[in-house]
Amino acid sequence: MIFEFTTAPGFDFITLFSRQINSPVQDNLLKIPKSMGEGYVRRISFGDDFKLTIHRYKLKEDLIVKRNPAETPNNVRTIFFYNNTEERELKYQNEENNPFGQQNDAFVLLSTNDLRTEIRFPANSNIHYVVVGITSDRLQSILSIERPNNTIKTIAAENASFLFFENFDAEMQLILKNIVVVDMNNSLNYFYVQIKVLELMYLLFSKLSLRENTAFKNINSMDAEKILQTRNEILNDLSTPPVLSDLSHIASMSETKLKQLFKQTFGDSIYNYYQKARMEEAAFLLKQARHSVSEVGYELGFSNLSHFSRLFEKHYGITPKKFSTSKS
Repeated sequence: MIFEFTTAPGFDFITLFSRQINSPVQDNLLKIPKSMGEGYVRRISFGDDFKLTIHRYKLKEDLIVKRNPAETPNNVRTIFFYNNTEERELKYQNEENNPFGQQNDAFVLLSTNDLRTEIRFPANSNIHYVVVGITSDRLQSILSIERPNNTIKTIAAENASFLFFENFDAEMQLILKNIVVVDMNNSLNYFYVQIKVLELMYLLFSKLSLRENTAFKNINSMDAEKILQTRNEILNDLSTPPVLSDLSHIASMSETKLKQLFKQTFGDSIYNYYQKARMEEAAFLLKQARHSVSEVGYELGFSNLSHFSRLFEKHYGITPKKFSTSKS
């Protein structure tokens, strides 16, 4: 199933989605018909300038959600908090289908609505995520930061065009879990949900506030597509370090521009991002009883296991052997 929409003033995801699946919205709740699967989409409003959509469902067929660029500029920022228990794909239009690895099953995406996105969820996967739509003015009033870095300034400013990714850590995942299971029949729980959403946003902006205070460059849909393609290229083979010239050729942009936009989007250099993903994959594999430390090291391209052990300990504060034996 493909659901395609274009954001505009007064845009309401749940109403348009209900029309497509021919199911009514009652009390801001859209229940998924049994013929399609199970679950719901819920709409919560904290005002015209601050809205939330909660997605919790499992569908019998693939779901593709396409967002077209806004036809007119607006000051709405969209924040996607993803925590899906099954493998899924997120890509920009015209990009090859590259699934995220197991180590990337939870992340945060923050963008302006002038970027084209396409999100794919495979059938029979447990889909849990929330989408926050908030204006730059409301965001500024919530943040109230005296000396924000350039990343925060860009997000809160008007006429900016940006795409930012952040890791969705365990604390965020717990908050999201609390949000999606709350009983909204209790009117006071709207207040509870707002607190939890603000807590999620606090954790997100705490991460963003730590980014280097470098100059910002506006990004368009084509750039966003290429940057995400570069990320997927890096994650496709964690046993081989990325080669900047090769990535630059694939992205069809200069090495300087690629490095700048990648670091701006993901908050780290290409090589550091690769090494962190490599260690996250190592941790995931070590949690599987069938993988030994040496097998994991060799699988991830380490010919020197001592080097692998030092790098893993630097990242996690514990050796891979101790990590493997202490797993729950």
